[in-house]
Amino acid sequence: MSGAPSPGQQPSPQQMAAMQQQIAVEAQKRGMTPQQFQNWQRQQIEADAKKAGLTVDQYINKLKQQAFENHQRQQQMAQQQATQQQSGQPQAQGQQGQQVPITPGAPDPKGLAVAKWLRGQDLKPRTCILSGQRKDMFRVKRALRALQSPAYNKASSNNPLLPPVTSPATASEVFKLLPLSLLALRVSKTDPHAGHDHPPPTKQKRVKGLWHVRIEQQQDISDDLHYIWLYEGPQWKQKLYAGGALILILAAVMFPLWPMTLRIGVWYLSMGLLGLIGLFFAMAIFRLILFCATVFTVPPGLWLYPNLFEDVGFFDSFRPVWGWQEEKKKKKSSKKAPKVSKGVQGKNTNATQAKPVSTADPSGSTVRQRDLTPRVEEVEDD
Repeated sequence: MSGAPSPGQQPSPQQMAAMQQQIAVEAQKRGMTPQQFQNWQRQQIEADAKKAGLTVDQYINKLKQQAFENHQRQQQMAQQQATQQQSGQPQAQGQQGQQVPITPGAPDPKGLAVAKWLRGQDLKPRTCILSGQRKDMFRVKRALRALQSPAYNKASSNNPLLPPVTSPATASEVFKLLPLSLLALRVSKTDPHAGHDHPPPTKQKRVKGLWHVRIEQQQDISDDLHYIWLYEGPQWKQKLYAGGALILILAAVMFPLWPMTLRIGVWYLSMGLLGLIGLFFAMAIFRLILFCATVFTVPPGLWLYPNLFEDVGFFDSFRPVWGWQEEKKKKKSSKKAPKVSKGVQGKNTNATQAKPVSTADPSGSTVRQRDLTPRVEEVEDD
């Protein structure tokens, strides 16, 4: 396999012929002869070497070294891809636990396309708290399952930015685009009060499934790991709302510059709204006076719009038009009997079933019967 010669090595005749053929093609593209193209290329190299502060020979050696390193890197990548294709499923399982280095930068267009497609799928996300902000969290295995589904294959055939997925290994490679582009990052559950020098907080009502998480440094890929979405999708709605709010504020500020007809219309509109508010307060006062008048004449009293201040919808507040006051149940004056335990209840049950006991009067003339059944007597309050 012919490639770039290593630094200090003379090119072979095949490599020389390939370079001459490439020079002729490039010269033909620019409308030059090979000799003119070589002279133009030599001038460009001299100018670049002068900018870099190097001599022409040093600059050429530097270019050769870079070309050799790129060639070696391409060979290594090709060998890795061939090894992955041969290993198949076992290699996929090994890659799922592989650590992904993250280098901040512009998101990859392919990663954005994958994130946009996955955001539209049902990954059963859960809400979590990251640095005081709510984020959507999902499990890796659901994302990998979605990437291997027929729906993704159909979408990738229609969208060239979606990388094709043919095996679990390629699914893991496609998923790596998310953390590499900072579109989704691996997180783990954490205690929000850990490391704080304060007593444990009072017990609060726990919200089921609401985790406090932190971002992990090592972005591993495994089925049971959790990731959060940093990609919020297209922000055109937020931009539209912000633009509308800005236009309204500018319109209100520039009210003195409005045409006279618009200002008169706004004045009539504001007066109409004030009239509606005043009518509402007048109706509330009138319905209270009507109730106070009818509560003595025709008890229990008549309400106009009885649902006006109830927790119902707008239209339900004005239905029905009138209604009678609901009577509250009278409270019992007697106190409720105190609760007793089951054991005491059993003893009391046995005691209630006991027969009356006969006792003789000390004088011996009469015999009285005493009822030993326990009773709860009502005592009037003072």
